[in-house]
Amino acid sequence: MTSTTSPALTLVLGGTGKTGRRVVRRLTGRGHMVRIGSRSGGIPFDWNDSTTWQPALTGVDAVYVSYQPDLAVPGAPEAIGAFAEIAVRTGARRLVLLSGRGEPEAEACEKALAASGAEWTVLRASFFAQNFSEGDFLGPVLDGELALPVADVEEPFVDADDIAEVAATVLAEGGHTGRTYDLTGPRLLTFAQATAAIGAATGREIGYVTVPAEAYAAKLAAHGVPAAVTDLLTYLFTSVLDGRNAHLGDGVRQVLGRPARDFTDHVVEAAATGVWTPEAAS
Repeated sequence: MTSTTSPALTLVLGGTGKTGRRVVRRLTGRGHMVRIGSRSGGIPFDWNDSTTWQPALTGVDAVYVSYQPDLAVPGAPEAIGAFAEIAVRTGARRLVLLSGRGEPEAEACEKALAASGAEWTVLRASFFAQNFSEGDFLGPVLDGELALPVADVEEPFVDADDIAEVAATVLAEGGHTGRTYDLTGPRLLTFAQATAAIGAATGREIGYVTVPAEAYAAKLAAHGVPAAVTDLLTYLFTSVLDGRNAHLGDGVRQVLGRPARDFTDHVVEAAATGVWTPEAAS
């Protein structure tokens, strides 16, 4: 029988971010004690300042590990490994890593986590549906056109609420140690199909344009995006979205016993909030 004994205290790294705040909400809804790991937290946590790691881990039994800015950046495996070792020594043995699909760098981070001796679980997530409503794609969608260096590649966009529910369940219950769960939505969509679904829900014309990687990078630079961030985004769009991830995972059903939420479910809910209405956004 699966244990439902809750950890005394769970540290949620990136606890104010897209998935982290949702994990916090679900854990507290279950009656769990949560510490938010962020630079502005009561006990600050900063991936770039290792002196903040141990204080944030004090008294913690489990950690939701969300690495910023991305597991693909140089030094991420070393940081994940060093953090995991400190966590295990401090007593926070249950570590749940938010990882990516088809990223060699992310897999290196997963191996570093496992090498620490932690009771680890990996959640490999596809691109978030919420990127269109809360993330980098929101501005272009509001402007009526999303332009990316991605052609007709299909992606199984996953709902961040599904990721959070899976993460909270794994953090709160036993039986998931040493498991890797592939978290995706229930169907494949191109970016053009995704933007068309948003247009249909909002009654707006929202176009999608495939642009060369060089043009995409130049546009980011023109908008003041730092070179390191520009390089990272260009790499992700031109490598991870090359077709290698155009298949479905069943991690949501494995953990929650139900199908993953469809992209359209998120679109309908988000459209009802007015997030994609330019007048409301302004």
